[in-house]
Amino acid sequence: MKVLIVGGGGREHAIAYCVAKSSKVEKMYCAPGNAGIAELAECVPIGAMEFDKLVTFAKEKAIDLAIVGMDDPLVGGLIDEFEKAGIRAFGPRKNAAILEGSKAFSKDLMKKYDIPTAAYENFDNADEALAYLETAKFPIVLKADGLALGKGVLICNTLEEAKAGVKEIMLDKKFGASGNTMVVEEFMTGREVSVLSFVDGKTIKTMTSAQDHKRAKDGDQGLNTGGMGTFSPSPFYTKEVDEFCRKYVYQKTVDAMAAEGREFKGIIFFGLMLTEDGPKVLEYNARFGDPEAQVVLPRMKNDLIDVIEACIDGTLDQVDLQFEDNAAVCVVLASDGYPVAYEKGLPITGLDEFKKHEGYYCFHAGTKFDGDQIVTNGGRVLGVTAKGATLKEARANAYKATEWVKFDNKYMRHDIGKAIDEA
Repeated sequence: MKVLIVGGGGREHAIAYCVAKSSKVEKMYCAPGNAGIAELAECVPIGAMEFDKLVTFAKEKAIDLAIVGMDDPLVGGLIDEFEKAGIRAFGPRKNAAILEGSKAFSKDLMKKYDIPTAAYENFDNADEALAYLETAKFPIVLKADGLALGKGVLICNTLEEAKAGVKEIMLDKKFGASGNTMVVEEFMTGREVSVLSFVDGKTIKTMTSAQDHKRAKDGDQGLNTGGMGTFSPSPFYTKEVDEFCRKYVYQKTVDAMAAEGREFKGIIFFGLMLTEDGPKVLEYNARFGDPEAQVVLPRMKNDLIDVIEACIDGTLDQVDLQFEDNAAVCVVLASDGYPVAYEKGLPITGLDEFKKHEGYYCFHAGTKFDGDQIVTNGGRVLGVTAKGATLKEARANAYKATEWVKFDNKYMRHDIGKAIDEA
């Protein structure tokens, strides 16, 4: 098979790592890719939103399977464009990717089909939102309706903060058109857990659990980011939680989308909050989480291509999805100043060390080649992942491996997986 992966982050590197292991794959391309993916695939200088160019390239190269990793092209309808051109593609079509593309849609879906989530109201008028906040309980959560690189969520502790948040999202348009509509949501407390799942339109198979760390700084301080590190599995995702979610969340979501005429094939990411009243859905994503993919995919025993093809063909019920009985931790190495402003183009050393050690991975997110030298090219630069027999061992291994990598401005959180110690 010839495979094309669309995207260029740590998630796509983790996907490429799994695809490269498949005996079915002869040639892999990635658009646009990065310096790490370039070791596994031929990187093509086409952006993820350049649909016409991607379709033309896929036809020219006789691509057998296109895998779309990123949210923007999925929400924009890239799968539909590939399918129109007769190219087999993995991911939800545009009418299903709305599950992530519109928070207002997903909240209304959960309300309609009785899927547990936080109480909320949707607003497309700033004055009405401000009037509602005068009567609201605090803290409260404001969410831009559309995609915002994982940063369109504001937790407001006071009415003044919330008013400023409405201005930021709806009036100043900090997140562009994503803020035309806003969700105002009850603030939930509890443990967060991420559960990724494969879906073929009717059957859902969940992967091993994980937990992300969104805030930029230690102790969950600082601004929201795309994710500063993850661990898998989550010790807080118990058998009881799993049974509840299978009954009241996972299958109900797949069935709800089908009932709405929006058959979902691809990945559904369930962001869950384990509250005192039971698990509730924080958010849906319509693709692999990043950096969750970097701790979940290396632990998967199945051939990823087999599972993807079963999702496309509607035969996922015949797949026995299996994961290693171990743990993994990912620590993101970022450029100091992320997620606001940071320097790019800084040389990176120490990457070859990962080739010498089994169970250690370095997934590239923001990197590129400057001649023969790999340099930084983004806020999140690398995802350093390590396995271990236990979460504590995996955590120690991951932090040890962060020391192998050197670049100026290197920044990371030092408490990824600290919650493990409390489990």
